[in-house]
Amino acid sequence: MDFSSVRAALDSKSYDKVADVCDNLMLQVAADGIAYQDDWPYAVHLLSHIYVHDINSARFLWKSIPSSIKESQPEVTAVWKIGQKLWLRDYAGVHEAIRAFDWTQELQALVASFAELYTKEMFQLLLSAYSTISIKDTALFLGMNEDDATNYLLQQGWTVDPASRMLIVKKQPVVTEQKLDPSKLQRLTEYVFHLEH
Repeated sequence: MDFSSVRAALDSKSYDKVADVCDNLMLQVAADGIAYQDDWPYAVHLLSHIYVHDINSARFLWKSIPSSIKESQPEVTAVWKIGQKLWLRDYAGVHEAIRAFDWTQELQALVASFAELYTKEMFQLLLSAYSTISIKDTALFLGMNEDDATNYLLQQGWTVDPASRMLIVKKQPVVTEQKLDPSKLQRLTEYVFHLEH
């Protein structure tokens, strides 16, 4: 079976495209009547859905994976543990599931990229949801120890209150850029003029 398109997407680090490539290839192979279950890169396919936040597709793929594959390929089960933690919104559990398995060479880069992306998303979540947060809670959200989490956030401009061990969030200034198109302004002026006369 030719997985060169999947390999090419992984090699080019186009991780956001891997799920579509796998889905299309699976449909093509199934339409051709080729037995693919034993050779299919389920771990890559499952993680690529998780990477693009398509947990529903990941769940349906998980349900379609033969139990013999789930039992014989522990990496597929390890990827699904990440999906389960996301489904349950167990933010710290996602990081634990990532660290709990010794990933194969094929998946290491994709897992590392997902972990980095997930950490950035958790940072944005903290930024938008909190004005102060404990160092302990922050470390859980970011999947780091308390010292690393504190250093990471200090680099982002946050401050620490050593007495309460709380981090004070540095809110990013909201930049609203108004683009005034002269032609739209002219049309609006003509419209208002027309209404008044």
